[in-house]
Amino acid sequence: MSVDEEPWSPPEILVAVDLVILTLRASAFHVLLIKRGIEPFAGCEALPGGFLNNAGEDILAAALRELREEADLDGTRLHIEQLGAYGAPGRDPRGRVLSIAYLAVAPGLPQPVAGTDASSAEWRPVGHVLSGKVNLAFDHRQIVEDAVERARTKLEHTPLATAFCGEKFTIAELMRVYEAVWDVELDLRNFYRKVQSVPNFIEPVGTDRRPAKGRPARVFRAGSAVTLHPPLVRPESSTGTGEKR
Repeated sequence: MSVDEEPWSPPEILVAVDLVILTLRASAFHVLLIKRGIEPFAGCEALPGGFLNNAGEDILAAALRELREEADLDGTRLHIEQLGAYGAPGRDPRGRVLSIAYLAVAPGLPQPVAGTDASSAEWRPVGHVLSGKVNLAFDHRQIVEDAVERARTKLEHTPLATAFCGEKFTIAELMRVYEAVWDVELDLRNFYRKVQSVPNFIEPVGTDRRPAKGRPARVFRAGSAVTLHPPLVRPESSTGTGEKR
């Protein structure tokens, strides 16, 4: 650096975390949203999240803390993975903010309880967000779109669908996960054949559930597979909006 050049200093950037929490409720695909109680965007719906508490806080720890503070949910019970980084200039009116987004999935999550800077928290149908019926603060709709596409793709190539189920489940319950996330209707016999052709995807538990009518349904649990070979390919007829046709 010459004597005439100004010394360089890094730009001031705030670091935040956002969480896309997905679950099935009444066989429908839902995402957790909070209503912001503070500015900016007070009164608007948004993903749970917030800034790092201090310079020594780990990013994942911040995400789990925000989930507990804003929705009273224990993130250690969820399948959770980093989704991506969002840092476009102007995404937050408070200044340059880099957000690390996380995708989390779990079955049977309870009704959330709002806390800290959230005035309310509730499960909203994913289709309402993707179709624009629900307007989100910041760039959170884009984050939800990315998270849903990640989940849809991972259902093709990984056993992520079992994370939406309980510890034990039937083939029909597993199929309902695929139908809800992919927004399609599937044939049970064809789905059963495809699932059974994937080594270590699921394994029988050895007990049957006896429905009110018909034959008992076999019960399964997640197997040891990390990837699905062959993959369960998503039908091209998916609408991509999360809205039931």
